[in-house]
Amino acid sequence: MRCLLASAGGLLLREAGMLLRRRSCSGPLLLLGVAVCLFYQTLMVARNRLRSGQQQPATDIRSRKPADEVQMEETRRFISTLEALQRHAQVQVRPQPQPRRRQAVVLTGRHPVSDTEVQLYQRVLQEMDYEVQLSRYAETSSFLRTNHDVNGWSLLLCLSSSERSCLRRISFSHLQHHQTVNLLPGVMEAFSDAGGGLCRLYTHSHLTGSELPMRPYSCGSTNHKLQFPQDSVGADSRSPVGAPPPALVAMVNVYVLVTSVNPLTSFLHDISVVMTNQEQRGRATKLWNFLLQQLGPRTSHDALGQVKEVIGEVLQAAASTNERQQTLNRCVLCYQLLTFTLLFSGSITPVVVQVDTDLTFSPLKEDTFEGQITKDLILEDTLHFLLPTHTHLSSETPLSSEAQVRQDGGCRGTHSVCLSEDDFLLLLQFQRRMKTPSAFRLLYPSVSSSSSSSSSVSGLLIRISRFYELQRNQSYRAEEMEELANQESAWSSSQDEGPCVDPHLRQIYTDPPLALTPTFSPRVKEYRAEVTFDTVTVRIRPETVSPACRVHLDEHRGPRMANYPVGLGNSRISILVTNDGEREPAVMTIYTVYVFRESRPSLPTFGDHVMCSFLQDCGLLVQPDRPCGLQPFIEPQSSLQACGSGHVAGRWVVPCLSCSDNRTCDWREVAWRPDSCYHPVVHRPLLQDCMTDRKVLFIGDSTNRGMMYFLMERVNSSLEDWGKAHHTLVYRNLNGGRTLVSYSYYPQFWLEKSQRPTFRQALLQLLDRSRPLVNSNLTVLVVGGVQWLNGDHLRTIREVLNRESLGDVVVVVKSLGMGFHLPVDGIRSLSLTEIQELYRENHNLIATAKHHGYEVIDTFSITMGRYKEFLQGRCACHFHEVEKFWSSRLSDETTSTTNRTRSGRTGSKLSSQSTELDAEQRAWPKALSYHVRGPVNQVYSEILLSRLCPKTRN
Repeated sequence: MRCLLASAGGLLLREAGMLLRRRSCSGPLLLLGVAVCLFYQTLMVARNRLRSGQQQPATDIRSRKPADEVQMEETRRFISTLEALQRHAQVQVRPQPQPRRRQAVVLTGRHPVSDTEVQLYQRVLQEMDYEVQLSRYAETSSFLRTNHDVNGWSLLLCLSSSERSCLRRISFSHLQHHQTVNLLPGVMEAFSDAGGGLCRLYTHSHLTGSELPMRPYSCGSTNHKLQFPQDSVGADSRSPVGAPPPALVAMVNVYVLVTSVNPLTSFLHDISVVMTNQEQRGRATKLWNFLLQQLGPRTSHDALGQVKEVIGEVLQAAASTNERQQTLNRCVLCYQLLTFTLLFSGSITPVVVQVDTDLTFSPLKEDTFEGQITKDLILEDTLHFLLPTHTHLSSETPLSSEAQVRQDGGCRGTHSVCLSEDDFLLLLQFQRRMKTPSAFRLLYPSVSSSSSSSSSVSGLLIRISRFYELQRNQSYRAEEMEELANQESAWSSSQDEGPCVDPHLRQIYTDPPLALTPTFSPRVKEYRAEVTFDTVTVRIRPETVSPACRVHLDEHRGPRMANYPVGLGNSRISILVTNDGEREPAVMTIYTVYVFRESRPSLPTFGDHVMCSFLQDCGLLVQPDRPCGLQPFIEPQSSLQACGSGHVAGRWVVPCLSCSDNRTCDWREVAWRPDSCYHPVVHRPLLQDCMTDRKVLFIGDSTNRGMMYFLMERVNSSLEDWGKAHHTLVYRNLNGGRTLVSYSYYPQFWLEKSQRPTFRQALLQLLDRSRPLVNSNLTVLVVGGVQWLNGDHLRTIREVLNRESLGDVVVVVKSLGMGFHLPVDGIRSLSLTEIQELYRENHNLIATAKHHGYEVIDTFSITMGRYKEFLQGRCACHFHEVEKFWSSRLSDETTSTTNRTRSGRTGSKLSSQSTELDAEQRAWPKALSYHVRGPVNQVYSEILLSRLCPKTRN
């Protein structure tokens, strides 16, 4: 197109309009052609005025505007024309009343659907009115196979493990102008590994011997083990003259968004990941704040400029390696995210030591979630920055791909400007991005860039960037000066101030990743997830939408992030979004996650099978000198006798197809088997007769309480009352009023140590609440807990009972048990060595109990091999759970309480599973009741009953 310097603006418009109409150009290009001509004409006039300025009268000099102001004014007019053109095109593009939703295809590769990155794309794109299609690879996407034309997809996102699939299947040279892909093949090629980590851009002849601020071997996975400098080195020769020599030694990951290769346009996200010689652990922070904190106001400004210059120089070199290919096969709306790792070695000018064609956060690898949280934040910012809420002008505009503004078949003359459709779209997109506030800062072209032609596309980009940078500087100069004077800590604290006005979560991060149902959405408050048997802990960290809101887990003052033990069955995690601006945190929103953990996978055995046994799990070697896992079980040939104590050594036995594979076992049939005897099961008639006129007193923690409730249910055929009592309870209505059961919780760990009742005080209170007591076997004292009981407690029992004239009562000691073996926040966690020491303490405790003549139930040996089968509770020490039900809904599978004694070629053993209900339970009236479930608790509770009611007892 030729811009004619007409004396009248109307003549220019008429000439340009006639020219464009003769070339059959569309309305948008007509308006843009006029805008470019006006812009170029003004630049030429301004340049001629500058050249002849010395010959003008003085009054003329005083009255004219500075050249910069003239250029800014004309740039503003040009931008206004662009904006009007965009509005005009949007009206023409969508005349229909109900526009069709845009289609986005997300290729997930190896990412599961539950991955937070996949969920983020789904959520954000749906909010932007996209219809989202998920597929693993381009080859398997039915949507891509059947939608190639302009009415097909608008956005294609290829996640890291699907990039090769995209590059194979997508022809970037044939993309429609409204189609966006998150890959730039030329950029990926330039920063690919040519061998040994050598960046491929260095293999091009025109870069041989060039002095790029970059290590040649900076690409590919082979270069990920970067050497961090331990000492500062001298200032880099590239530092500005006169700059102070700061001692900045740091490795910094910065995140770059390339939106065009030719001409080059790129942006820098304000978040970076830094690691200094003082802080070897990486942290995410704003790049500007980090430089400000390290270098001070003046030098940090220069350092940021050096960062942009270094990255811009490397990107220009990469763009030059395939400039011709990018010109011919350009995807205007495609983009590429890059990670640049910069090394500061005592200078404010960094060196590029690593370039990744993806977002990487290796310095944050020690933090479970920080890397993914930072990545999701950058990805979300990228989508909002690149994708307008409404369809941009060319989504369905009938513009020819060859459309150009030209005269006589080409652009001729010194005053000619030709804009292809690609250039036109590029200008529109760049102008919109410069105008939109975001976390991205312009990287290239910089405001200091120069162009061979101020009216070329590159020149127009520079003019637009200068306009918005100057406008931004004028608007925020006072605020920026104030920010320069503050330190990062002051900046951070000011950002956190203010009320929690949007009390919603942005995402729930978990490790391992949970597949939440429904898919996470900030507006949905309740979720469910399932985990496998081997998943015993879940680490969770919710992130809020607003930084002014806080998150607490389970309670007002709970942690922000925590490890949760996941017991068998259902667990509940409460997430409280609070406003902590007040003295007491105000709960604004509550999210709930229900996690169901599956039981151990079981394979029913039919016909031939073998019996296997195990003492301990190979995942937790409590006894290093003993075998772990399944071993062949050989049944003793001699007949077995009833056990004479509750601590006889034993093992778990289970039928399997093979003892070398625990997946072939029928775990429903697992049973506890003493080595040389058996524990008889006390059937209910005998049990009720045995418990007549007896008083059973329990003192201990919740594990002891589980045995008590099991006894009550077995004696009474049901459990009508239940509670997580942490005080003293007395039940007088058992067994038709013929049996009393009482309980005292010890130790009361939640009280200050000086205020806790001693064991002696708790025992005396329990005895007093249970009186009158008989000094015979009609009175039973059951004492025990997880891991607090020791020999001193047993001596205290002997002293108290003798003083109270109760020396002949039956004392049963529940020994130690497994628990506190998981890394859970807020409570103690035992190491493997400490657990092995606990086994030795349990052995000593049994010996002390026997010395005093007490009965012992060895719960440690029973729980040791099935430590993964704990139920709810942070200690991972509970092997029982009380559930409520209406007795009319009892089922054979969920309410059984009766153990069976099996006999045959495998001998007798105490089963931890049961499928039958007693007749009394079937006939129980339709009323609310409770049931104690838990196969491991069931085994040692049945051993307790067998010791209280042996067949020989009168």
